[in-house]
Amino acid sequence: MDPRLRRTRGLAILAAALLGAGFVGWVSAQPLDNPAGPQPPEAQPAAPPPAPPEEAAPANEVAPAEGAATMAPVADQPAAPKPKPKAPPPPAKPPEAPVPIRSPVAILQALDKVTAETIRFAAPVGRKVRYKNLVFTVRACETRDVDAPEPRAAAYLIIDSAPPGAPGSKPPPAKQVYEGWMYAVAPGLHPFEHPIYDAWLIACSAVTPSA
Repeated sequence: MDPRLRRTRGLAILAAALLGAGFVGWVSAQPLDNPAGPQPPEAQPAAPPPAPPEEAAPANEVAPAEGAATMAPVADQPAAPKPKPKAPPPPAKPPEAPVPIRSPVAILQALDKVTAETIRFAAPVGRKVRYKNLVFTVRACETRDVDAPEPRAAAYLIIDSAPPGAPGSKPPPAKQVYEGWMYAVAPGLHPFEHPIYDAWLIACSAVTPSA
């Protein structure tokens, strides 16, 4: 055989061998889990999402000025305890009224409005004393402020209207015309009112005055 032909044939066989080896290598390099074919190139990383807008301050709140120092909230201080109210002082005890001095006799004065006759007489406590058609009975006679320039005398009196009967006849029943306290310093406070007679208290006495 011609040496040049042999050389050409050898080169053809070598080329065919090299081509066959390259095809087999390319087929074995494909991934087995994607038979559809080669994957597309990797996607470019997505752009980061835009930052959310800053939250606006509420309408009723005022944002601090730029550059102004912010103050930390001050903790609530405990309220100071209120002082307990002082108890009011006890009311002053009123001075005790002096004990009245009781007397066994009342000095009375009577007036007859018809004749203008005036008489002063003593009426012992618990005994009936007559003056014309009136009968006086003193239940009590007492004096306060004995050491004062004008002691205050008061007598509890019962006055009956009891005209004497005619001789030999029974007198008519007595009729009470007054009952209450008479006051020597204020005769008009509880006066004895009668169309014919008038009477009032003068004082209380420990001794019956002599005639």
